[in-house]
Amino acid sequence: MSEDRSVLSREAREPDEQLRYGADADHVVDVWHAKEYRPAVIFLHGGFWRPEYDRIHAGPLGEALAAEGWPVASVEYRRIPGQPDLTTNDIREALDRLPGLMDLQAGYVLVGHSAGGQLALWAAATLNPVQLRGVVALAPVADLLLADQLWLDDGAVQAFISSGVRNDLDPTHLPAPIAPVALIHGTRDQRVPLSLSESYVSAHPTAKLDRLDGVGHYELIDPLTDAWHTVTNEITRFTGHAETSPQQPGSPA
Repeated sequence: MSEDRSVLSREAREPDEQLRYGADADHVVDVWHAKEYRPAVIFLHGGFWRPEYDRIHAGPLGEALAAEGWPVASVEYRRIPGQPDLTTNDIREALDRLPGLMDLQAGYVLVGHSAGGQLALWAAATLNPVQLRGVVALAPVADLLLADQLWLDDGAVQAFISSGVRNDLDPTHLPAPIAPVALIHGTRDQRVPLSLSESYVSAHPTAKLDRLDGVGHYELIDPLTDAWHTVTNEITRFTGHAETSPQQPGSPA
Protein backbone atom coordinates (compact mmCIF):
# COMPACT_ATOMS: atom_id res chain seq x y z
CA MET A 1 0.00 0.00 0.00
CA SER A 2 1.38 3.40 -0.99
CA GLU A 3 1.93 6.07 1.63
CA ASP A 4 -0.37 9.06 2.09
CA ARG A 5 1.47 12.02 0.55
CA SER A 6 -1.36 14.55 0.87
CA VAL A 7 0.59 16.77 3.26
CA LEU A 8 3.06 17.55 0.46
CA SER A 9 0.41 19.46 -1.51
CA ARG A 10 -1.86 20.66 1.28
CA GLU A 11 -2.46 24.39 1.44
CA ALA A 12 -1.24 26.23 4.52
CA ARG A 13 -1.12 29.77 5.81
CA GLU A 14 1.57 31.86 4.19
CA PRO A 15 4.67 32.52 6.33
CA ASP A 16 4.59 35.74 8.33
CA GLU A 17 7.98 36.76 7.04
CA GLN A 18 10.69 35.69 4.62
CA LEU A 19 14.32 36.24 5.52
CA ARG A 20 17.44 36.08 3.38
CA TYR A 21 20.76 34.65 4.57
CA GLY A 22 22.68 34.93 1.29
CA ALA A 23 22.63 36.04 -2.33
CA ASP A 24 21.41 32.86 -4.03
CA ALA A 25 17.73 32.45 -4.86
CA ASP A 26 17.60 29.48 -2.46
CA HIS A 27 19.08 31.44 0.45
CA VAL A 28 15.70 32.13 2.02
CA VAL A 29 13.96 31.23 5.26
CA ASP A 30 10.20 31.14 5.79
CA VAL A 31 9.23 32.33 9.26
CA TRP A 32 6.02 31.80 11.20
CA HIS A 33 5.74 33.91 14.36
CA ALA A 34 4.21 32.64 17.60
CA LYS A 35 2.41 34.55 20.32
CA GLU A 36 4.42 32.88 23.07
CA TYR A 37 8.08 33.47 23.87
CA ARG A 38 9.67 30.08 23.37
CA PRO A 39 12.77 28.54 21.86
CA ALA A 40 12.36 28.42 18.10
CA VAL A 41 12.15 25.48 15.74
CA ILE A 42 14.54 25.61 12.80
CA PHE A 43 13.30 23.15 10.19
CA LEU A 44 15.24 21.49 7.36
CA HIS A 45 13.03 19.88 4.72
CA GLY A 46 13.61 16.59 2.96
CA GLY A 47 13.42 15.39 -0.62
CA PHE A 48 16.61 13.31 -1.00
CA TRP A 49 18.60 16.52 -1.69
CA ARG A 50 17.02 16.72 -5.15
CA PRO A 51 16.34 20.16 -6.73
CA GLU A 52 12.68 19.41 -7.47
CA TYR A 53 11.81 19.18 -3.77
CA ASP A 54 11.81 22.48 -1.91
CA ARG A 55 10.60 23.89 1.43
CA ILE A 56 7.06 24.69 0.22
CA HIS A 57 5.71 21.34 1.34
CA ALA A 58 6.71 22.23 4.93
CA GLY A 59 3.99 24.89 5.11
CA PRO A 60 1.52 22.80 7.14
CA LEU A 61 4.27 21.89 9.61
CA GLY A 62 5.38 25.51 10.04
CA GLU A 63 1.84 26.76 10.49
CA ALA A 64 0.96 24.05 13.01
CA LEU A 65 4.07 24.45 15.16
CA ALA A 66 3.59 28.21 15.30
CA ALA A 67 -0.04 27.70 16.33
CA GLU A 68 1.19 25.48 19.15
CA GLY A 69 3.53 28.20 20.39
CA TRP A 70 6.90 27.78 18.71
CA PRO A 71 8.40 30.34 16.33
CA VAL A 72 9.39 28.44 13.18
CA ALA A 73 12.12 29.08 10.62
CA SER A 74 11.96 26.80 7.56
CA VAL A 75 15.30 26.97 5.76
CA GLU A 76 15.77 26.59 2.03
CA TYR A 77 19.14 25.47 0.73
CA ARG A 78 20.78 24.66 -2.58
CA ARG A 79 20.21 21.15 -3.89
CA ILE A 80 22.57 20.70 -6.82
CA PRO A 81 23.38 17.09 -7.72
CA GLY A 82 27.00 16.19 -7.11
CA GLN A 83 27.74 19.30 -5.05
CA PRO A 84 26.94 18.37 -1.43
CA ASP A 85 29.33 20.95 -0.02
CA LEU A 86 27.14 23.72 -1.41
CA THR A 87 24.25 22.26 0.55
CA THR A 88 26.17 21.93 3.80
CA ASN A 89 27.71 25.37 3.37
CA ASP A 90 24.19 26.78 3.09
CA ILE A 91 23.11 25.06 6.30
CA ARG A 92 26.19 26.41 8.06
CA GLU A 93 25.58 29.93 6.76
CA ALA A 94 21.89 29.86 7.68
CA LEU A 95 22.61 28.73 11.24
CA ASP A 96 25.36 31.35 11.56
CA ARG A 97 23.19 34.20 10.32
CA LEU A 98 19.77 33.40 11.72
CA PRO A 99 20.58 34.67 15.26
CA GLY A 100 21.09 38.11 13.71
CA LEU A 101 17.92 37.92 11.63
CA MET A 102 15.39 36.72 14.21
CA ASP A 103 15.11 36.41 17.97
CA LEU A 104 16.86 33.20 18.99
CA GLN A 105 17.95 34.29 22.46
CA ALA A 106 15.92 31.46 24.00
CA GLY A 107 17.76 28.97 21.78
CA TYR A 108 16.30 26.62 19.21
CA VAL A 109 15.60 23.01 18.35
CA LEU A 110 16.85 21.78 14.98
CA VAL A 111 14.26 19.58 13.29
CA GLY A 112 14.90 17.79 10.02
CA HIS A 113 12.87 15.35 7.95
CA SER A 114 14.34 12.64 5.71
CA ALA A 115 17.35 14.18 3.92
CA GLY A 116 16.80 17.22 6.13
CA GLY A 117 17.27 14.88 9.08
CA GLN A 118 20.70 13.96 7.72
CA LEU A 119 21.55 17.64 7.45
CA ALA A 120 20.32 18.37 10.97
CA LEU A 121 22.37 15.52 12.45
CA TRP A 122 25.40 16.57 10.41
CA ALA A 123 25.09 20.18 11.60
CA ALA A 124 24.79 19.15 15.24
CA ALA A 125 27.85 16.90 14.99
CA THR A 126 30.12 19.26 13.07
CA LEU A 127 29.00 22.82 13.86
CA ASN A 128 27.87 22.41 17.48
CA PRO A 129 25.85 25.68 17.53
CA VAL A 130 25.91 27.22 21.00
CA GLN A 131 22.18 27.99 21.00
CA LEU A 132 21.16 24.49 19.96
CA ARG A 133 18.95 22.82 22.59
CA GLY A 134 18.52 19.53 20.75
CA VAL A 135 17.89 17.77 17.46
CA VAL A 136 14.70 16.01 16.43
CA ALA A 137 15.38 13.93 13.32
CA LEU A 138 12.24 12.67 11.58
CA ALA A 139 12.78 9.51 9.49
CA PRO A 140 16.31 10.73 8.80
CA VAL A 141 18.74 9.44 6.21
CA ALA A 142 20.99 8.94 9.21
CA ASP A 143 23.40 6.45 7.63
CA LEU A 144 24.52 7.52 4.17
CA LEU A 145 26.56 4.38 3.57
CA LEU A 146 23.62 2.09 4.34
CA ALA A 147 21.24 4.30 2.34
CA ASP A 148 23.61 4.00 -0.62
CA GLN A 149 23.86 0.23 -0.24
CA LEU A 150 20.05 0.05 -0.23
CA TRP A 151 19.98 2.28 -3.34
CA LEU A 152 17.29 4.49 -1.84
CA ASP A 153 15.30 6.61 -4.30
CA ASP A 154 17.21 5.22 -7.29
CA GLY A 155 20.65 6.15 -6.07
CA ALA A 156 19.90 9.40 -4.26
CA VAL A 157 23.06 9.24 -2.15
CA GLN A 158 25.38 8.96 -5.14
CA ALA A 159 23.45 11.72 -6.90
CA PHE A 160 23.99 13.87 -3.80
CA ILE A 161 27.67 13.22 -3.13
CA SER A 162 28.69 12.61 -6.79
CA SER A 163 30.61 9.38 -6.17
CA GLY A 164 32.42 7.32 -3.58
CA VAL A 165 31.97 7.69 0.17
CA ARG A 166 31.64 10.86 2.23
CA ASN A 167 31.97 9.85 5.87
CA ASP A 168 32.42 13.53 6.72
CA LEU A 169 28.76 14.00 5.80
CA ASP A 170 27.49 10.76 7.30
CA PRO A 171 25.84 11.18 10.72
CA THR A 172 26.44 7.55 11.72
CA HIS A 173 30.15 7.87 11.00
CA LEU A 174 30.61 11.29 12.59
CA PRO A 175 31.13 11.87 16.32
CA ALA A 176 28.00 12.07 18.42
CA PRO A 177 26.66 15.62 18.78
CA ILE A 178 27.06 17.36 22.12
CA ALA A 179 23.41 18.39 21.98
CA PRO A 180 20.80 15.73 22.80
CA VAL A 181 19.30 13.88 19.83
CA ALA A 182 15.91 12.24 19.33
CA LEU A 183 15.06 10.23 16.23
CA ILE A 184 11.46 9.42 15.31
CA HIS A 185 10.89 6.74 12.71
CA GLY A 186 7.87 4.73 11.56
CA THR A 187 8.01 0.98 11.17
CA ARG A 188 6.14 1.19 7.83
CA ASP A 189 8.31 3.85 6.26
CA GLN A 190 8.60 2.95 2.57
CA ARG A 191 10.98 5.78 1.68
CA VAL A 192 13.64 5.64 4.39
CA PRO A 193 13.78 2.33 6.26
CA LEU A 194 13.83 2.27 10.05
CA SER A 195 17.16 0.43 9.86
CA LEU A 196 18.93 3.72 9.09
CA SER A 197 17.87 5.23 12.41
CA GLU A 198 18.67 1.98 14.19
CA SER A 199 22.16 2.10 12.71
CA TYR A 200 22.62 5.66 13.98
CA VAL A 201 21.55 4.74 17.51
CA SER A 202 23.86 1.72 17.49
CA ALA A 203 26.75 4.07 16.69
CA HIS A 204 25.54 6.78 19.11
CA PRO A 205 23.75 5.07 22.01
CA THR A 206 23.00 8.34 23.81
CA ALA A 207 20.48 9.20 21.07
CA LYS A 208 16.84 8.35 21.72
CA LEU A 209 14.85 6.46 19.08
CA ASP A 210 11.06 6.56 19.01
CA ARG A 211 9.81 3.66 16.89
CA LEU A 212 6.24 4.32 15.80
CA ASP A 213 4.34 1.17 14.90
CA GLY A 214 2.43 1.30 11.61
CA VAL A 215 3.63 4.81 10.77
CA GLY A 216 5.02 5.80 7.38
CA HIS A 217 7.37 8.46 6.09
CA TYR A 218 5.16 11.49 5.60
CA GLU A 219 3.01 11.15 8.71
CA LEU A 220 5.84 12.62 10.75
CA ILE A 221 5.45 16.03 9.07
CA ASP A 222 1.66 15.91 8.93
CA PRO A 223 -0.07 17.77 11.79
CA LEU A 224 -3.28 15.82 11.15
CA THR A 225 -1.84 12.43 12.16
CA ASP A 226 -1.42 10.71 15.50
CA ALA A 227 2.35 10.60 14.91
CA TRP A 228 2.40 14.39 15.17
CA HIS A 229 1.97 14.15 18.95
CA THR A 230 5.30 12.33 19.24
CA VAL A 231 6.97 15.08 17.21
CA THR A 232 5.62 17.87 19.41
CA ASN A 233 6.36 15.90 22.57
CA GLU A 234 10.04 15.61 21.63
CA ILE A 235 10.24 19.30 20.76
CA THR A 236 8.58 20.05 24.10
CA ARG A 237 11.18 17.90 25.88
CA PHE A 238 13.99 20.05 24.49
CA THR A 239 12.29 23.41 24.90
CA GLY A 240 10.92 22.89 28.40
CA HIS A 241 7.42 24.04 27.51
CA ALA A 242 4.24 22.04 27.73
CA GLU A 243 1.93 22.07 24.73
CA THR A 244 -0.53 24.94 24.94
CA SER A 245 -2.02 24.83 21.49
CA PRO A 246 -4.89 27.20 20.68
CA GLN A 247 -6.44 24.35 18.72
CA GLN A 248 -6.95 20.70 19.53
CA PRO A 249 -4.17 18.37 18.30
CA GLY A 250 -5.17 16.75 15.07
CA SER A 251 -7.61 19.49 14.05
CA PRO A 252 -7.10 21.20 10.67
CA ALA A 253 -4.39 23.83 10.74
